[in-house]
Amino acid sequence: MNIRSHVVPTDAQHKHGHGHGHGHGHAVAADADRRLLGGALALIVAFMAVEVVIGLIARSLALVSDAGHMLTDAIAIVFALIAMRISARPPQGGFTYGLKRAEIISAQINGITLLLLGAYFVAEGIRRLIVPPEVEGAYVVATGLAGIIVNLAATWLLNRADRTSLNVEGAFQHILNDLYAFIATTVAGAVVWLTGWGRADAVAALIVAALMLKAGWALVRDSGRIFMEAAPAGLNPTEIGRKTAALEHVAEVHDLHIWEVTSGYPAMSAHILVAPGADCHTVRQAAERLVHDEWGIGHTTLQVDHAAPEVLALGRTKPGHCADPRSNRTADADPPSADPEPVGAVLAVPGHPTEHGEDGG
Repeated sequence: MNIRSHVVPTDAQHKHGHGHGHGHGHAVAADADRRLLGGALALIVAFMAVEVVIGLIARSLALVSDAGHMLTDAIAIVFALIAMRISARPPQGGFTYGLKRAEIISAQINGITLLLLGAYFVAEGIRRLIVPPEVEGAYVVATGLAGIIVNLAATWLLNRADRTSLNVEGAFQHILNDLYAFIATTVAGAVVWLTGWGRADAVAALIVAALMLKAGWALVRDSGRIFMEAAPAGLNPTEIGRKTAALEHVAEVHDLHIWEVTSGYPAMSAHILVAPGADCHTVRQAAERLVHDEWGIGHTTLQVDHAAPEVLALGRTKPGHCADPRSNRTADADPPSADPEPVGAVLAVPGHPTEHGEDGG
């Protein structure tokens, strides 16, 4: 068997399963998520306006950085709401999957804004460590405590939404990081208030910036994998290919691709060759059950055909058989394999890293 990286442009058999829990297309869940995000948005916008005013009065970078982060929180939730509505549109025209990846665009925007804000607050925090301004600690503590309460409520709302969606997860990470920011800000305000050490405010801002960078990178990385058609994290294409090739009557599996349409929506296509006389439909159904039950892949496109005699002979040792496909040696120069690979095994094709399962879709 082998796993190749190109697609066979032939008619395919499709099966669309909905038992793997990706949650897309369920109107009730989507409406509930929109209500939860809308409630969090109202809390964030109302408190952000108050925080900006108090941050300027108290001359606190930590409070102003929190307010800036809350602005991105609000923008993140707005993008998430827009993306949810767009992605719910049915497939039409050239968009055969619909616009589900609008959610991934939203997640990537959220990740990039977290990275940019984190970089800015690192630079500003370092500057304030060098030249610390006067900070009104009492204002910072009072505002920080109020911010913790508001962000706890917003975090609770978003945690009830479907976080398997990178879109919702992006908004959740914004709010969660803001909660951490308020905790750090409150502690810094207490230190300034009780000890007069003004640099505590800058230290809190640097801690918040580090959390922003960590969350932002995770969102950009995960959404980037989907854009690059990589196999979903946790799914090994080589393992899936081997187990599919080990099914009864299967002679070869190639042109195997695994990717994500959007977060939580894995898809797979493959060309399966079966022994002459075997029932193609039975083998296809067995392969669909295997990948659905073991890996949660409910959207499969499998082309199943009978194998030619020369394909069935590939797994057997015989004079003249080329044991190393990467070699330019003649068949006569290649000694027969001492341990022939049985029919149903997966051979790696030169140039394609199947050993570690990074097929990339």
